[in-house]
Amino acid sequence: MAVCVTCGNDYDKSFTVHTFEGKSLAFDSLECAIHALAPVCAHCGCKVIGHGAEHAGTMYCCAHCARRSGVQGIDDRS
Repeated sequence: MAVCVTCGNDYDKSFTVHTFEGKSLAFDSLECAIHALAPVCAHCGCKVIGHGAEHAGTMYCCAHCARRSGVQGIDDRS
């Protein structure tokens, strides 16, 4: 069993994620993994779970949030 790094639950069905930074992190659910690993939208603050939109190294959950932050020429669809 491993202890979840997000919530502290000691769970027999936990899983480990090996990050690109060489760390190994244990989680008891995808929800906890998302809270710990997903980037945050620079405009609205929600977790970017899907593709999102990125401009100049800044992550947004969607093109709408990127445009609201002043990014021009970005669309969800072409």
